[in-house]
Order: sequence, then structure tokens, then C-alpha cells
Amino acid sequence: MSTKIKKQQVNDGKLAKASVSLQQIADSNITPRNIRKIVKDSMVMLQDSKLSIAVRAANAISMLDEVAQDPNMPSFARVTLWSAVSELESIRE
Repeated sequence: MSTKIKKQQVNDGKLAKASVSLQQIADSNITPRNIRKIVKDSMVMLQDSKLSIAVRAANAISMLDEVAQDPNMPSFARVTLWSAVSELESIRE
């Protein structure tokens, strides 16, 4: 298998793992509404197939970095968010 296909599969796995983490935050009733909205928007951004996977990850990270500083975010959501951002940061083309 070519290295490009392997890299694509690894990136898809990282994207899926990050999406699961973000979905946990979006589904939590404890997470404030404004934070849930930004997290959901970043998940939509990650699914935009018109952009490359690296660009989608970078755009989502940009959105999530802003919300990670919100003092109203519950600690479990912050840790989960950091985990998702870490996965997204490791996506390379």
C-alpha cells in the first residue's frame, strides 16, 4: 500500500477519534449552550469535504482554541476538548 493511502487512513482515524470526543461535549447537558454550538460548528467544519483534511483540522482547532479559554466550560469538557485538539494537531498531509 502506498504511503499516501496509509497517511490518509491514519488521518481519517485521528479525525474520527477527535469527532467522537467533540460529540461527547456537544451531547452533554452540563456544557453551556454557547460552547456546545461552537463545538458542533467545528464538527461541521471537520466534515467539509471541499477542503483538505489538514485545512479542516486547522480551521476546527482555531474555533476550539477560542472556546477552550471560556471560564464557564466544565473541567471534563475542557480536558476532552484538549484531547480532541491534540488529535487534530497531529493531522498532517
